[in-house]
Amino acid sequence: MQKLLMKKRGKGFIIWMLILIMVSFTGCESRQTRNIYSESSNWVYLEDDVNDKPADVFFICPTVYGGEVGTYNMSLNDAETKESFLGAVNMEKGIYDGECRFFAPYYRQAALNVYEMDLADREKYLEIGYEDIKQAFEYYMEHYNDGQPVVLAGFSQGADLCIRLLKDCFADDDTNKLLVVCYAIGWRITEEEMQEYSHLRFAEGESDTGVIVSFNSEAENVTDSLMIPEGTKTLAINPLNWETDKTPADRSLNKGACFTDYSGQIVTEIPQLTGAYIDETRGALKVIDVTEEDYPAGLSILDEGVYHLYDYQFFYRNLQDNVAVRVDEYGK
Repeated sequence: MQKLLMKKRGKGFIIWMLILIMVSFTGCESRQTRNIYSESSNWVYLEDDVNDKPADVFFICPTVYGGEVGTYNMSLNDAETKESFLGAVNMEKGIYDGECRFFAPYYRQAALNVYEMDLADREKYLEIGYEDIKQAFEYYMEHYNDGQPVVLAGFSQGADLCIRLLKDCFADDDTNKLLVVCYAIGWRITEEEMQEYSHLRFAEGESDTGVIVSFNSEAENVTDSLMIPEGTKTLAINPLNWETDKTPADRSLNKGACFTDYSGQIVTEIPQLTGAYIDETRGALKVIDVTEEDYPAGLSILDEGVYHLYDYQFFYRNLQDNVAVRVDEYGK
């Protein structure tokens, strides 16, 4: 009987069955490649159950994965590195979470050894990390945002990816209207980029919203760094006086440098540790009142006098207060 039915239906039936099988396999593939950020295990923090904060922060972790020979991106199955990833996020979390629900995805970040490559060679590994970040942000917007104001924040590689996300996803007017501020600290943003992406705006003061806040800390004698290569000028704002020019800020304006551990606890707090001013040639934040000996660069890819590792720590309390100021201003 079955053979008779097959014969009657002929080739058309067979083709239909093959299509059905192909669709079935396509459906499996779709399930396998669905957004990985639907799984809570791919988030460092996913505070979707918090409902008493006036804004959200989407935070992008700095580089914690060192890499190996032939390995240039962190694996999402690397449990040991994920512990360091959590710790690095915790070190900055306290700046933001007083005002914001906290969202921070794990991602296949480019390894530290990538930054030993030429700029052009780095890009394919940074793009892998950005693919994850974009996917995480899109999932956050679709499933968790619900019209909530957004603070975008990151440090170092995280700041670079924040800027990429701004250029890309925030070109959409509805998304851009939700932006409270982007703290892209520890990476460069140039005037040329601002002109190319007309929806970007750099901060001009302490309380403007929908803007980028960025700076890179270094000693007065530094003329070249990974973040600001010699001959490059980045935009910057001084987190002590919120000026964008060379106006110096005395150490008395520093509300507290805070040095945190991997749990996010403040181990040491030093009010009025350092003053700072913006160098008009490089756009770097020149940090005074501290020494390279007391605050070494700490990474082989950084020269002494580059205070990159301390960008958040030197200005912790000023940044913490500023998040509250900008979130409050956005809500008015």
